[in-house]
Amino acid sequence: MKNRVYRGNEEQMRENRDSPSDKLREGERATMAHSLDAYMQSKILDQTESNSRLSLANQLMEEGVKNCSCNQFKEALQYLQEAVKIYRELQYAPGESKALGNLGNVYYSAGDYVKAIEYFQQRLAIAHQLQDRKSQGQTLGHLGNAYRHLEDYAKALEYQQQSLVISREIKDRRGEVAALNNMGLAYKALGNLKEAIEYQLQSLALMRELQDREGEAQVLRNLGNAFYALEDYPQAVKYYQQRLEMARQMEDWRSEGQVLRNLGSACYALGNYTQAIEYYQQRLAIAKRLNDCRIEEQTLGSLGVAYESIGNFTKAIECYEQRLAIARQLQDKRVEQQSLGSLRIACYAMGNYAKAFEYQDTRCTTIPE
Repeated sequence: MKNRVYRGNEEQMRENRDSPSDKLREGERATMAHSLDAYMQSKILDQTESNSRLSLANQLMEEGVKNCSCNQFKEALQYLQEAVKIYRELQYAPGESKALGNLGNVYYSAGDYVKAIEYFQQRLAIAHQLQDRKSQGQTLGHLGNAYRHLEDYAKALEYQQQSLVISREIKDRRGEVAALNNMGLAYKALGNLKEAIEYQLQSLALMRELQDREGEAQVLRNLGNAFYALEDYPQAVKYYQQRLEMARQMEDWRSEGQVLRNLGSACYALGNYTQAIEYYQQRLAIAKRLNDCRIEEQTLGSLGVAYESIGNFTKAIECYEQRLAIARQLQDKRVEQQSLGSLRIACYAMGNYAKAFEYQDTRCTTIPE
């Protein structure tokens, strides 16, 4: 799971996108340049009386941030790069620093971590010159996240540790909680789950102190996942249940469905099949409420396995047949084959060999339109 990271980090970033620089074809550049020129001309006219280039740069940066929030990365780059140019002409370092940070965020959001690092490093240098400790801490955190995505975990931890030190020094609680959470993610990526849990527990305490409900919810899920990976299923259930309660309080059905899946898996691993079935049934109800056929077929598969574990093959077959129907509706041959295989095994277990053979024969039937 790519986990949500506190402010300035993963939760606000989108991943697995093409690099903006790769997308800037000539035709697109020309179109954007024309749009930017028009914007600049209108703003320059508006600024005639005040003659404020600084105000123009600020407005350009604002437009860049807006475009980034809408995933319009190419346009965001155009506005922000022009803002940087003006700030440099005016030798206004605070504005330049902020615009460089936003440029780094744009590239980070688009998954171009190498380019993001380039701009974050430039911002860090200016923050040092300005002795802006808060900006230093934030930028070090961004650098740590970018290096983690590049799987350079040593550098990721180095930058996050520096960010943590500065955040504590200036009593920036939100910066501290971000650094703690990000260090937990870096240690998890390294496979050091015990260290990851240590930092996530510290992060959880601060989230609760700050009354950050969304941040707390994410850390609870991270903790559940870490304990699950350690095969400490009782602890995993403990944190998943807390996460479930929050999802229900927030009426976040999709998150509720996700944590119900995790709870079902943890209870199944504990051998508590009846409880697992209960959680899977709740998840199935949410899938139907959301009209999400994919979650529905996945949950039916899990339910079938759980029913088999308690020897209720009749219910298992019922679940597998429903999953098969959805697979054919989705025209998903892979899931169809899995469902047919599960049905054959369940029928054999019941001693119903004729029915098992029937599913064997239908394995290669054409999926109806």
